[in-house]
Amino acid sequence: MEVLHKIGRRKTAVARVYLKEGKGNITINKKDIKDYFDTATLQYKVNQPLVLTNNEDTFDINVNVFGGGITGQAEAIRLAISRAMCELNDENRGILKPEGLLTRDPRMVERKKFGQKKARKKFQFSKR
Repeated sequence: MEVLHKIGRRKTAVARVYLKEGKGNITINKKDIKDYFDTATLQYKVNQPLVLTNNEDTFDINVNVFGGGITGQAEAIRLAISRAMCELNDENRGILKPEGLLTRDPRMVERKKFGQKKARKKFQFSKR
């Protein structure tokens, strides 16, 4: 198997995932997953598609991710890995789709409007 390349996005984070056969090492921006994502929750999000499809120790994953915050980056990586799992085996789609791992979350930050304090918050009206 050659290297498989997939892209995942979430908010403004973009993750490019390169998947090849190996021992289960995950490298994110040239760092180990435990160094890049220090909380167990974010590590779980990245590993979720691998655990559900029983491929934790089958592939080495190299990730380039930029933009957004750490949660958005973790979810972008999760989407890219899920897409790669579906391309490897069509049966994985039936496992990952009900969990919502193949859906790109479309929510983005709403822009600030002129004449207002923020996107929805208005300046306080005071009558003197």
